[in-house]
Amino acid sequence: MPIEILVPLVFGLLFLLLILGAHLGLAMSAVAIFGTTMIIGIDGALALAGLSVYESAQSFDLSVIPLFVLMGTFASKSGISSDLFAAFNTWLHHRRGGLAHASIAACAAFGAVCGSSLATAATMGRVALPEMRRFGYSGRLATGSIAAGGTIGILIPPSVIMLIYGILTETSISELFLAGIIPGILLTLFFMITVVIMTRLDPKSAPLITDAPAAEPAGSAFSKVWPTILLFILVIGGIYSGVFTPTEAAGFGAVGALLIGALMRRLSFRQIGASLTDTAQTTSMIFLILIGAILFSGFLSLSGTPALMGNWVVEQALSPLLTIALIVGIYILLGAFLDTMAMIILSVPIFFPIVTNMGFDPVWFGVLVVLVVELALITPPMGINVFVIKGLSKDVPLAQVFLGVLPFCLALLVMIILVIAIPEVVTFLPELGS
Repeated sequence: MPIEILVPLVFGLLFLLLILGAHLGLAMSAVAIFGTTMIIGIDGALALAGLSVYESAQSFDLSVIPLFVLMGTFASKSGISSDLFAAFNTWLHHRRGGLAHASIAACAAFGAVCGSSLATAATMGRVALPEMRRFGYSGRLATGSIAAGGTIGILIPPSVIMLIYGILTETSISELFLAGIIPGILLTLFFMITVVIMTRLDPKSAPLITDAPAAEPAGSAFSKVWPTILLFILVIGGIYSGVFTPTEAAGFGAVGALLIGALMRRLSFRQIGASLTDTAQTTSMIFLILIGAILFSGFLSLSGTPALMGNWVVEQALSPLLTIALIVGIYILLGAFLDTMAMIILSVPIFFPIVTNMGFDPVWFGVLVVLVVELALITPPMGINVFVIKGLSKDVPLAQVFLGVLPFCLALLVMIILVIAIPEVVTFLPELGS
């Protein structure tokens, strides 16, 4: 079968399986084996698939994923999310929209020990939504701020999406983590500025609270954030200083989160067991997707798709900036139909060779991809974070939740433009550490 027909056919079968509800990893594995069979025969395809699965399972580099997932699970079950919200609430409650500011800041801080957008949104939603609704915040502002704030969880290191990007592209995970810090802080500030604008345009959306929701003084609230600061310094500081590799840092982070939870007497043996079970389930899901991605990437390489796409881009005679704009536009379009993991898995093997051949920094491109994926988390019709928050606030119509995240989508677009216009926002820390 000609490659020009085979590749669209394989992609069509993949999208059909996803529409029918097939698991992403299994769907990619199936169509990849089918496509590879059409190129090198069934025996070669099965042998290649078996070798890929074996090498993936034996890869030491992949051990970083379950360790970071375990750290986030221990941190979540230790109640760190509640402590973070309480601390930022104490510091920011006196401002109009203070609870929304506190939610966004707490999402960013929790992302430093979690690494998952969905987990950040769901965890902070359970903590912050009842408070905002109790104090009279509009459903639009309450749900929008948390749904958007949750997206920061995959930008602030450690990030599971960055781990997957680094593994797929063989880009330094240490540099990716460092590169996400400044954009993560800036995006947090942009979201908080968005809250200021929203509350000024509609003061009724966030009543001014004069009584502190937390009884403790602002100074003592620092005691609630020290576990997060300690874990962040241990993990990112260890990587930045060269003391740890990312895998070693993940191991120390997981042990550190366990010890902190135990010392605070918040982790019982039952909770530790539940954390291990949750980590095993999450890791199994991620590895199944990764194996499918590796098989699918192998098919794309055999078919020559990246080279064909690169030649097509060259034929368009687009400038590097227009090429990046085109790729961002394609990502935004994909975000309307695919979840974040599927976007990364399907697109990176195609776009990465094009971008690097044009001379762009792979670390910079990785952060750009994460930002665009963040946008997909809160835009219709998929908007997984929106549906997570909607499930936690059943009294708010879905349309209101999407309207609530719309201003934050604009803030994300501004951040994407800033990263494209000023790459040093991303590359400064990695270059400083090299």
